[in-house]
Amino acid sequence: MKAITRTIWILSLVSLFNDIASEMLLPIMPIYLKSIGFTVVIIGVLEGLAEAVSSLSKGYFGKISDKYGHRAAFVKWGYALSAISKPIMVLFVNPVWVFFSRTLERLGKGIRTAPRDAILADESANSDRGRVFGFHRSMDTVGAAIGPSIALLYLYFHHEQYKTLFYISFFPGIIVVLLTLGLKDKNKGEIKTKQEQKNRVGFFSQFKYWKESTPAYRALVSGLLFFALFNSADAFLILKMKESGINDTMVIIIYIFYNLVFALTAFPVGIIGDKVGLKAMMIIGLVIFGAVYFGIAFANSKVTYFILFFYYGLYYACTDGISKAWISKTCEKKDTATALGVFSGLQSICTFIASSLAGLIWYKFGSVYVFCIAGAVAFLVIVYLLFSKLLITSKPSL
Repeated sequence: MKAITRTIWILSLVSLFNDIASEMLLPIMPIYLKSIGFTVVIIGVLEGLAEAVSSLSKGYFGKISDKYGHRAAFVKWGYALSAISKPIMVLFVNPVWVFFSRTLERLGKGIRTAPRDAILADESANSDRGRVFGFHRSMDTVGAAIGPSIALLYLYFHHEQYKTLFYISFFPGIIVVLLTLGLKDKNKGEIKTKQEQKNRVGFFSQFKYWKESTPAYRALVSGLLFFALFNSADAFLILKMKESGINDTMVIIIYIFYNLVFALTAFPVGIIGDKVGLKAMMIIGLVIFGAVYFGIAFANSKVTYFILFFYYGLYYACTDGISKAWISKTCEKKDTATALGVFSGLQSICTFIASSLAGLIWYKFGSVYVFCIAGAVAFLVIVYLLFSKLLITSKPSL
């Protein structure tokens, strides 16, 4: 545990409490919005706009963080904005305010994500990168399991009292803000010339990094983004369970179970990844994903779904933190936040496209095709990662 420094502990606890607050609201958000008059179409527009703000801002704020060498301020402001946005959504029911608060929450995520991941990379040695990102994801996912559990327990005793949950979620948000006060920048960055200080970072200048990045970065991210283009949102997994006749309570229980598996395995998987190689662990994760998605395509019982979601939690443990750890090794240290931010933003956009395609395929041909296509693409990406010359020997950045 020597690799887990004080700063990594703080960031991990921050993510834990923030996910408690966010995931507490995730299952009831669409239900609440419909209860105040939002149609399905408007909900779709709201979520699409909010996700677009988050996606496009990740690389931008990552680039600013790299330029000035500051990380902590972005993390503090990002989590603070997300914390105050939640009660706004129920204090002011007007659609304009709801759009504002939801967008503010996702903007907070966009501001903090890349600088936070850059701190994790900066705090870890190359040999410990997998376990550090794995530990952080593990703590984050513990929160993702606790949050829905609180919502499930509360709604059991207080049926349909959704607004109160928004107020309850504000308290872990306060803890998050207080914890971030313990973060400080170790390195203030290189001294810039007057001309460099005058140069502003354009909002879309983040995408210029693609040309400036290392060949290994482009090779790795290209493969991961192609996979993301067919890896739709987890909402489709929930819809598949509903299609199979699983009731709402059991769906939430299975969702919590999957998060617990993810939380318990992410850290040990990260340790193993540092020993056997991040590439090997990523490929193992994609093999599991392919098998799980082919299984879900034909699943129709609770027992089957529990087994499949156990392995789905393992898939996330083998890929989520591992992918960021691997990416951080393919870029120059001075560009860490930009590299991670650009990938994270593009990944979100690809997921949005994947979800749109999945919805269309589901509507036209049925759910089986959605999951079989995604499973097949996972195996194509495995072949790409195995035989890409630029990724055969992925040397860590210094």
